[in-house]
Amino acid sequence: MMEERIEKAVALFKEGYNCSQSVVAAFADRYGFTREQALRMSASFGGGIGRMRETCGAACGLFMLAGLETGAVDGADREGKAANYALVQQLAEEFKKRNGALKCAELLGLSKKEPVVSTPEARTPQYYAKRPCVKMVEEAARIWCEYLENQK
Repeated sequence: MMEERIEKAVALFKEGYNCSQSVVAAFADRYGFTREQALRMSASFGGGIGRMRETCGAACGLFMLAGLETGAVDGADREGKAANYALVQQLAEEFKKRNGALKCAELLGLSKKEPVVSTPEARTPQYYAKRPCVKMVEEAARIWCEYLENQK
């Protein structure tokens, strides 16, 4: 099942969904969401949050899953919040360890001088050849699968 989820996340990215959507939608059924709901709620996090090249969208998807698994639902639940934040920090460290960074711009090797544009690039063979995004999606899904396996 673990490999199927990872393959699903990668396939979604290759279908044209952004990195965050691909990670979240691969696990939507586990949390009672439809594919469309998962795609909509994670849509804004692609490209490093709205294509601003901040926190990697695949990592954002991973953190959304952490909230679905451990997020506090009572505003006064400090222990629940702390447990969720600790999990997110653990996942972020693992993501950075495997990929070298958490920030989209760093992962893509972009300079600070490049302007932020909201229009996504066409998904061509050249796009996939120069971008590490498929790997980021795969790693985020793998990290989440490993987390779930360790909870058993």
